[in-house]
Amino acid sequence: MSRMTILTESELRKIVKLDLDAVACVENAFRALATLPVAMPPILRLDIPEHRGEVDVKTAYVPGIDGFAIKISPGFFDNPKLGLPSVNGMMVLLSSKTGLVEALLLDNGYLTDIRTAAAGAVAAKHLSRADSSVAAIFGAGVQAGLQLEALMLVRPITDARIWARDAAKAEAAADALSERLGIAVHAEPDAAKAAADADIIVTTTPSTEPLIKAGFVSAGQHITAMGSDAEHKNEIAPAILRMADLYVADSAKQTRRLGELHHAIAAGVMAADAEITELGHIIAGERHGRRSDSDITIADLTGTGVQDTAIATLARDRARAAKTGTIFES
Repeated sequence: MSRMTILTESELRKIVKLDLDAVACVENAFRALATLPVAMPPILRLDIPEHRGEVDVKTAYVPGIDGFAIKISPGFFDNPKLGLPSVNGMMVLLSSKTGLVEALLLDNGYLTDIRTAAAGAVAAKHLSRADSSVAAIFGAGVQAGLQLEALMLVRPITDARIWARDAAKAEAAADALSERLGIAVHAEPDAAKAAADADIIVTTTPSTEPLIKAGFVSAGQHITAMGSDAEHKNEIAPAILRMADLYVADSAKQTRRLGELHHAIAAGVMAADAEITELGHIIAGERHGRRSDSDITIADLTGTGVQDTAIATLARDRARAAKTGTIFES
């Protein structure tokens, strides 16, 4: 007889929060990816262009973790017009020992949101200046707000700007975030002004054209690009990768194929075989991070299966401790 725990989004929201535990969980996943023989196949992606839809399937086995997750993550970007969220999905957690299903996490994308935000915090912790206080967030969706909240866990952020294509959405997001986070947040309709003098710039959009142009970036800034998780997406001008003092990938294999690096290689500003530092190498102390306050640093985060396995096992452990969820026996 096998036992499976089913956890709903509302149950998961109670036990997994965007906090320093979640950040540490994702930080450990990056370290494992760089230092252990992790099995992480390429992302399986299904495109449904007539509905602006895409479905990503991610997974990874990390030696030493007793479970592994398979995540199904749909993004249908016309959904808001129908009054529906643009992302949803679920994770299945299986035993690394027997392959039996241990948990079904019906999170509607919540755990992905948390682990993605936590990854942004990890990047900022290791790459931005320690005194970074001004953030510029490109995008006005759920992830934009979570990225700002995550930055506040690791850096003394007191001021933030929100830029979005939809100015009204940016205004609404800025108002909601200043109230929720207790810092000064304002909408900035000019992308260049939003980026100017920001210590940390985070892009969280499905853009297919660069939002951050070469002239926007100045010494000392850190940029985290979150949105380029498919070949056609591009948020950072390729020239910026060449001018940066340090470019860091979550997975070099992945960013060569579908991240900002992929566009820089296509544009001829980065060599296809250039040696790439991964975030896990810096966390593990194997490579250097930021070397001076004037460095320009970039984190290219395409989202990895190790992050999903890490957050799914954290959710399962929390559920056991809280004795929550519905047990299904078969």
